[in-house]
Amino acid sequence: MTLNFAAVLKFQDALLLGLWTTLKLTLICILLGCVLGFLLALARTSKSAILRGVSSVYVEFFRGTPVLVQLFWVFFCLPLLLGVELSNMASGIIALSLYMGAISSESFRASLKSVGREQIDACVALGLSPWVRTTSVVLPQAVLRAAPTLLSNCVSLFKESALVSAVGMADLMFVGQNISNNTARPIEVLTVVALIYFVIAFPLTRAVTVIEQRILKRLAV
Repeated sequence: MTLNFAAVLKFQDALLLGLWTTLKLTLICILLGCVLGFLLALARTSKSAILRGVSSVYVEFFRGTPVLVQLFWVFFCLPLLLGVELSNMASGIIALSLYMGAISSESFRASLKSVGREQIDACVALGLSPWVRTTSVVLPQAVLRAAPTLLSNCVSLFKESALVSAVGMADLMFVGQNISNNTARPIEVLTVVALIYFVIAFPLTRAVTVIEQRILKRLAV
């Protein structure tokens, strides 16, 4: 079989459109997932046994089940329970955001524990409200210390986003599969798709290492 990667160039616009869909989905889910993850981390470190229990069950469930199963459940089962129509984009956002919330909560929980108790006591002594204490003192430090693992989670989510092609969403993987089927050139097309994922993910993984080293130096000062 003769390989012809130049044939893939004819479909570069379709691949770029699929990549844009993938990036847009990933960014939305990162934002929603990080907000959810921070709230879950606060719940897991709260004094309320109910909040700790509910948030722990949520986190363990979404970390302990396959993302593809979660996606299928949201796409096929949730509309039946709610009696509403959900597009594949909405289903992908819901499923991946819930998953991102679960994995990022562990990063935030670890960083919250690293914030010194004396800082919380100082906030209480100054009469700061819980909202101000959380947003102005705890949150900045938690985000800084959780940044390396959060970035790793973001890279993982970017790669996991390829699963939304299973519910018909026109992301990069879905477009690549269609082109592969129509051209009968799976080697060239899917290799190019894999390289696109790699070109985006690899620099981010290297950036995680650099950022982690800088944060460790800053915290050591």
